Amino acid sequence: MIKTVSKGMYYIDGKFVDETQLKAYNFSADAAAEAYKGTMAYSVLNAHNTAGEAKRGELLKLRFDALASHDITYVGIIQTAKASGLKQFPIPYVLTNCHNSLCAVGGTINEDDHVFGLSAAKKYGGIFVPPHQAVIHTYMRECMSGCGKMILGSDSHTRYGALGTMAVGEGGPELVKQLLCRTYDIRYPDVVAINLKGKPRRGVGPQDIALAIIGEVFASGFVKNKVMEFVGEGVSSLPIEYRNGIDVMTTETTCLSSIWRTDDDEVKNYYAVRGRLDDYKPIKPAPLAYYDAVVEVDLSKATPKIALPFHPSNVYDLKELIRNPYDVLAEAEKKGNELLGNKNVKFRLTDKIKDGKVVVQQGIIAGCAGGTYDNIIEASSILADASVGNDAFTLSVYPSSTPVFYDLLKKGAIEKLVDAGVNVKTAFCGPCFGAGDVPNNNALSIRHTTRNFESREGSKPGNGQIASVALMDARSIAATAKNGGVLTCATDVEYDDTIPAFEYDGRIYERRVYNGWKKAETDEELHYGPNIKDWPPVIALTDNLMIKLAAVINDPVTTTDELIPSGETSSYRSNPLKLAEFALSRKVPEYVGRAKAVALDQKQLEGGKLPEEYAAALAASGLSLEGSLSIGSGVYAVKPGDGSAREQAASCQRVLGGCCNIAKEYATKRYRSNLINWGMIPFLSDDKYSDGEIIIVPGVRKAIEEGKTVFEAKAVAGGKSRDVVLRMDPLTADERDIVADGCLMNYYKNRNNG
Repeated sequence: MIKTVSKGMYYIDGKFVDETQLKAYNFSADAAAEAYKGTMAYSVLNAHNTAGEAKRGELLKLRFDALASHDITYVGIIQTAKASGLKQFPIPYVLTNCHNSLCAVGGTINEDDHVFGLSAAKKYGGIFVPPHQAVIHTYMRECMSGCGKMILGSDSHTRYGALGTMAVGEGGPELVKQLLCRTYDIRYPDVVAINLKGKPRRGVGPQDIALAIIGEVFASGFVKNKVMEFVGEGVSSLPIEYRNGIDVMTTETTCLSSIWRTDDDEVKNYYAVRGRLDDYKPIKPAPLAYYDAVVEVDLSKATPKIALPFHPSNVYDLKELIRNPYDVLAEAEKKGNELLGNKNVKFRLTDKIKDGKVVVQQGIIAGCAGGTYDNIIEASSILADASVGNDAFTLSVYPSSTPVFYDLLKKGAIEKLVDAGVNVKTAFCGPCFGAGDVPNNNALSIRHTTRNFESREGSKPGNGQIASVALMDARSIAATAKNGGVLTCATDVEYDDTIPAFEYDGRIYERRVYNGWKKAETDEELHYGPNIKDWPPVIALTDNLMIKLAAVINDPVTTTDELIPSGETSSYRSNPLKLAEFALSRKVPEYVGRAKAVALDQKQLEGGKLPEEYAAALAASGLSLEGSLSIGSGVYAVKPGDGSAREQAASCQRVLGGCCNIAKEYATKRYRSNLINWGMIPFLSDDKYSDGEIIIVPGVRKAIEEGKTVFEAKAVAGGKSRDVVLRMDPLTADERDIVADGCLMNYYKNRNNG
């Protein structure tokens, strides 16, 4: 179904040719050299680059058309921007409330954040989408996307490429920069063509296509930090919501962004139905376009897929699992237990096999990927005149917005679902990140959502409680529900796959959404709840640095969920010190205590005394340090930062006194950016490290200010010193200043006062 081509290819009138074949088309050498400008991505990036013409290998300084945040991230973003001199929002900023929609989680009142968000929208001129109205990405598709636009969101799944919009998910500090009229700085990215051919058969849905692509490209990093550009005749075979469903899952490939060619039949109609025809224009590659690599996808050969715990790339053919359950589940079970490495819990999948069949306990269709109109229409058709049964299996469906819910009501789909015993709920992202719908211990939940990381459904392996999530398409989830929880492929079920045309009613948003864009009420007071706290002071980088490793993680990949768990931690999303108590709690439970101890060592140093342990390490190293010195905790991980864009994965380390990460590589650009924006040095190293090891980096501030990328250091453990080499991918001039100042807030404060 999928073939990857790792070399550069030219795209000419729907065909891909290599450099040798290009000669037959009589393009000049100059045209070939400039062919990278023929991509759709180039035209959009160039239009948003404030540093002149976009060129390969050079730094882009981008300004976006709109911003988006949800209620786990917008409080911190606004607080940071306010402390940095924000007066009013310079571009449309949408504050949605789809993550902390529950009234109370973990003992705090989430509604306080929503009250704060509405007051901020009034004060600064923003757009406020109340809880239960829409999930963040559905609202942005419906109301803010536009062909040729760029949108930046503080959620990793900020992807609207199927609508001709290049969108990027980043940590909150990058949105702060946009709010303060700064730029998003990035080297011109590689662009990879996703060449779609053919047409998928009935029962194969967008999640199946997306999982197949993720399974093929994730491990190799084939599209990591690159733009995925969807082309080919197969695009025309896909309805627009089908495209949206594939597109939003591209985050799990670790790509930077995505864009699709647009068409009148689907994309133009999408905008027309929503009364936004002015936001449509045809977008397609130029007659000659150059791509850095190609992924060929034959849609006609696609089959239902399942991503078993604990990653969207852990992909298997669903029919193969059903046909050969023990071998497949035993393999996934073994990998899962190796990943967990936790003696408190035994992860099991093979016990889900009953009489040769795989039986699951829960199904969920929700969020920006699963809760679309098309997905739910087809799921309701499969479940028409059926029943999910009255045994252990349950199915919940969350339409992704109130306009979607309303039209599903009118079309009779909700009636079919309720009649079948399905729980139909309001728009909410909780099932994607572990807030709500937590299954029983040892249960297996099948979900058309975006992620299935460890504990994404809300369980706590450290406490001996483990449930797990497998990702599937809504169609096969509905087929499984029809079969009482026995795993079933939608391709094996007869149903009417006709999708009636969607009818959009914009009055729903007009009646509930507060739109204050260009209407800032600067005298409005921000409303603070008792759990909304300011950021604590952060120290600047000193001349020299001593790092004590508070966590050493040798897993192949470390997700942001492991760095700062989702779910119940959301209760403290606006209280930096409270939230920091959860840092690495499911991966390295000792981390917080260790980091706090290092912070106390720094306090002693500020009082004029270098603690004995560090004095001994310095003596063992043989180094003589000149200038100022500070002590900070550090985290070593092989490949940290896969997953969410939440800045808290970095900020929680920082407020505990963290000063750096050391990695063999960073899983995503957004996590590395979060580290930088919180003043934490994103070191790279091929050396091995141990818990409690002290690393001494002399002259680190001067080296960073001078743009150096190699740092000779000493690592001391057990009284013995060794030489280590720390590296760092180049920082921009602004990033060097941010790290030197200690964090983005300090950077702005220093310049505003200057």
